[in-house]
Amino acid sequence: MIVYLGPTALGLLLGFVLGTRIKDVPESGLKFGASVYILFLIVAVIVSYAQGPFPYYTGTPFASGLIATAVGIILGKLVFGRGNTPQKMEE
Repeated sequence: MIVYLGPTALGLLLGFVLGTRIKDVPESGLKFGASVYILFLIVAVIVSYAQGPFPYYTGTPFASGLIATAVGIILGKLVFGRGNTPQKMEE
């Protein structure tokens, strides 16, 4: 099994940046617990299997960049995700 570092690293970086931009909006009433992220990963694996690898990559039947992006989104949200409290501005 060969994992190509280009799509994986780029997908992880892009997903991490997107994950840091996710913020909770208390007015919406939506709660994203651990089950939402697990379901997100399962759907990402299914879609990456259906999408298949880049035409010249034959190491795995999955699109490694898509899986890395999904993992990066979750990591970015967990590590640097914005909280519910707004930032106070100095006067």
